[in-house]
Amino acid sequence: MSVFDQLVGQERVVATLRHTLTTPGAMTHAWLITGPPGSGRSIAARAFAAALQCQAPGDPGCGQCQACRTVLAGSNADVRVVATSETFIKVDLARELAVEAQARPVIGPWRVIIVEDADRFTEQAADALLKALEEPPPRTVWLLCAPSLEDLIVTIRSRCRHLRLGTPSVTAVAQLLIDRDGVDPAMAHYAARAAQSHIGIAKRLATDEHARVRRREITSIPLSLTNLGAALRAAQDLVAEAGEGADAVSSDRAETDRRELLAQLGADPQARTQPPAVRAHLRDLEATHKRQARRQQHDSIDSALTDLASVYRDALFVATDSRVEPVNTSDPEQIERLARAHGAPGLLEALETIALARQRLIANGAPLLVLEAMMIGLVLPSPAGSGAGPAGGAEQPRAGTRR
Repeated sequence: MSVFDQLVGQERVVATLRHTLTTPGAMTHAWLITGPPGSGRSIAARAFAAALQCQAPGDPGCGQCQACRTVLAGSNADVRVVATSETFIKVDLARELAVEAQARPVIGPWRVIIVEDADRFTEQAADALLKALEEPPPRTVWLLCAPSLEDLIVTIRSRCRHLRLGTPSVTAVAQLLIDRDGVDPAMAHYAARAAQSHIGIAKRLATDEHARVRRREITSIPLSLTNLGAALRAAQDLVAEAGEGADAVSSDRAETDRRELLAQLGADPQARTQPPAVRAHLRDLEATHKRQARRQQHDSIDSALTDLASVYRDALFVATDSRVEPVNTSDPEQIERLARAHGAPGLLEALETIALARQRLIANGAPLLVLEAMMIGLVLPSPAGSGAGPAGGAEQPRAGTRR
């Protein structure tokens, strides 16, 4: 079994990587791997890193040797993986990586640095990497991952070879869940379709009942938005659910990280009062956890908005009589009712409203205010001739209207 078997529906990319590995002079020391969410950017980077370190003669990326196994497990001494849960990658970490890139490999032929969210580099951090990318040591390889080329500054892009991944097919993702995770075929196809071919989300939907219940709640929101009050409640519920999930993850991690930090500093974890230097480290750790929780909340909300947009997308295709495979197939009557209520122009505006909300979240807008504005814009139109807006009073602006 090859490490590249994990790259679902990416035959062209796999061919490029295999050619690079087996052709003298084809290697590039800095790569930029792009693709839509769920396409497998980090999987591609880890698979390529494993193939670079592979010990099997004539078959780079065998997936069986110790080098391949340790890279895929995240324990190879020559492969550094940066997978931040914070909003930005700051300049201090970028400088640390630039220094690390100068070191020779310890046990394998290459030192590989994978940055899974290179689009989160601040401008200062990106500038700190330029020299390391421009003049890398002969045995160092950079693998940067980002959604698109435009997510990185041009000076970074110009120093990298671009490798673009596409969105795998629903069938390919479903087959992966069946073969790799032992998922029932019917469940695998449902999860792959509902996740819109996002491999990570598809696995979660296929194996987690709570995730499936939560998705059904989100996709039922559009027809519940009958008035202003319903819109505000929907926004509050969405933020509260995301916040509770982020807090749960953060609290579990916080206590473990606190104990590890105190052990590293040689401090007594039972002491009522810690020395000033220890307290300063604890404050920094607390600030880090707050940033991580905020990022977790934003990511959870963004995932919910993707599911919400899929309902309006399906309704738009129904409204325009388009023969396109729907994402949501469990309740076609709901999709038809939404299509009749909004009509094609209103559904287009609704999709624009959701897209605008996602942009505002990326720009660090307050989640509750952003979602309240979005939900108000998605309120169902009043029945013709009722003479009242959706809140029962003055007429509300249509979805997507900006005031």
